[in-house]
Amino acid sequence: MATVLIIEDEETLRFTFGRALERAGLEVVGAASIAQARAQREGREFDAVVTDVNLKGSDDGVEYVREIRAEGFEGPVVIVTGYGSVEGAVAAMKGGADDYLQKPVSLEEMVLLVQRLLETRKLKSRVKLYERLERVRGGENEILGHSEAWERTLEMAQRLAGLPLRAEPGAGSTLPTVLLLGETGTGKGLLAKHIHTCAERASAARTGSLPFVHVNCTALPPSLVESELFGHEKGAFTDAKGAREGLFEMADGGTIFLDEIGDMPLELQAKILTVVEEGVFRRVGGSRERRVSARLIAATNVDLARRAEAGAFRRDLFYRLNAFTIEIPALRERGADACVIAAEMLRRFGRSFGRGELTLSPDAERAISAHAWPGNIRELINVTQRAAMLSRTGTVEARDLGLTDPPGSRPPAQSPTLSTPDGAPGAELVFDFDSGEHTAEKVERELIVQALRYTGGNVSRAARLIRMQRSSLRYRIDRLGLEAYVQELARQ
Repeated sequence: MATVLIIEDEETLRFTFGRALERAGLEVVGAASIAQARAQREGREFDAVVTDVNLKGSDDGVEYVREIRAEGFEGPVVIVTGYGSVEGAVAAMKGGADDYLQKPVSLEEMVLLVQRLLETRKLKSRVKLYERLERVRGGENEILGHSEAWERTLEMAQRLAGLPLRAEPGAGSTLPTVLLLGETGTGKGLLAKHIHTCAERASAARTGSLPFVHVNCTALPPSLVESELFGHEKGAFTDAKGAREGLFEMADGGTIFLDEIGDMPLELQAKILTVVEEGVFRRVGGSRERRVSARLIAATNVDLARRAEAGAFRRDLFYRLNAFTIEIPALRERGADACVIAAEMLRRFGRSFGRGELTLSPDAERAISAHAWPGNIRELINVTQRAAMLSRTGTVEARDLGLTDPPGSRPPAQSPTLSTPDGAPGAELVFDFDSGEHTAEKVERELIVQALRYTGGNVSRAARLIRMQRSSLRYRIDRLGLEAYVQELARQ
């Protein structure tokens, strides 16, 4: 809720103005003089100021406008004049006022003007924010791929996009949260943007695009991370020459994406938890609680559960974030999607580099399908960019990709082994496979089946045994159709 300071020496007018703005959903604080206005601004932050030009005594509304602008106040300022001439209004506009009203003031006009200026200021602030935010690169922001694993991921993302921004009373956390898990380069930022876009399309409020704030937690300087996230008041620290909005404020009404949240400092995690649970925060150096209504999407490539057990991540924050979790499959688990993405990237790079239409040869497609892609989509994009520059013709060959494991170059597959938790001598699980090709999916399936058999269908123990998150193992059990097998083991 925006707060407006009204400076008017006539008590009746001050009361009337205040009631009109309060009925419009704004919080109002009144002051009868410049001295009172200064005292009010010492104790709290205001979003807008409405002031009379000619006040009693030596008070000058125009001078006060110049004063607060010099102090760094960025909110809308409306001045009220009781004279037919607009000279005073022009002087105030030059001093930093945004607009003016002449007495007798139309209350409806005043309310509409203040609301419009507040919205305009908010939009301008978002533009400033976007200039300093790490933005998701446009050329890679499309959903590509049709594998079953990827389709399930997108379906879950679309369902979670429908979460309301405000929880029902007594429903727990105020802010809806989604946790994205996946290896580096799997497209967590892409999926976060997709969730936001789905929510934006479904929004009933068609007043314009909703803010999407992408924050890379590892890229923020440790000394400034709190100020960047929550903003700061003037004088909060040495270089704080004026008040500044933080990223949470800028995300109000939309989505804030905290990328690599596993690397966030412990002391800051408590403040993130407060925002998630209560939807409120304070700027650095401020005392006023500010409320935010936004969707919070967090992402990490580390095992948050294990970090929480080790004391490197707050358990309570992990439980809050873990309410809705999406595991993004690695590129090697997405079948033919790697070739689909590579073909599209080649088309784009060919156009960007003036190479015309670039296509993949059959041996290049086989090389892409056989590669393990440890760097996932990010690695694939880099490989195709290099190939687009180096290929001699319009057809990209396997040699142009520069992959380290083209078909036939991998060593013969060996039977994988797992150590049991107790590490007892001879307590080693050896997997015997039928003769034939040891595909990644077959190895994975046999690994999980043997671990489940060894633990009697106990998914938690099996996950620890193969050093996998329980949620990851659950996802793979469902994908591989092993749920009935788990239930059968549990009954034995």
